[in-house]
Amino acid sequence: MDVKIATMDQPQKVSRPMKFPYTFSAKIAQFPFKFYLKNQWIWRYYAISVVVCLPVFKAISNLANSPENVAKWAEIRRREAAEHH
Repeated sequence: MDVKIATMDQPQKVSRPMKFPYTFSAKIAQFPFKFYLKNQWIWRYYAISVVVCLPVFKAISNLANSPENVAKWAEIRRREAAEHH
């Protein structure tokens, strides 16, 4: 008769998932990510939109933070402050 005893050094692997995952990490481990990525359109279009929009947002940021624009807004704020005080 061969009896296997699990010790602290050799934990036994769980062969089946919990009926209800109580912890947050168990919920993440059992979430069907592959199914959602494959069968829902929003994930694909989200990735495509991020790739398409990043250059546009970078260009807008470069224009807004250009030295000429920064100087222009500093002058506008200086005039505004002079009017109010």
